[in-house]
Amino acid sequence: MDDHPKPNRREFCAQAASFIAIGALFESCGGSPTSPSGNVPQLSTVAGTVANNAVNVAVDSGSPLASNGSAALVTSSAGSFLVARTGDASFNAMTSVCTHEACTVSGYQSGTFTCPCHGSQFSSSGTVVRGPATVALRKFNTAFANNVLTISLT
Repeated sequence: MDDHPKPNRREFCAQAASFIAIGALFESCGGSPTSPSGNVPQLSTVAGTVANNAVNVAVDSGSPLASNGSAALVTSSAGSFLVARTGDASFNAMTSVCTHEACTVSGYQSGTFTCPCHGSQFSSSGTVVRGPATVALRKFNTAFANNVLTISLT
């Protein structure tokens, strides 16, 4: 025999609504295969070297950063950076840490970086395109000479 009394219709409906709301909350906060971040191509990763308070990245013809409009995730001992090539000799470099909940932004498509955790999107200059993030990515100054991109850490 069951020791738990059956809920009345009102209690049943209230519990069902709670479970549905909790499920929707987990899906929106945890990402899902149907969220935009689920279909966004992953950034290529490029290694950078740290010297004199800067990260240096070789950009040759085989680099993911070789052409205008391209982007890559630059990893180094000083951290990871999102880099977008915006012109023949111009680049934007930003922190790869999403301003929403500190996930590493790793997707890129059509000039937009996407966080895989909650779907926040950022332009190639780091501004928020779509939340839940509300704060732009931190930018770093860059220089480009002799096929070497320099990201200043100061």
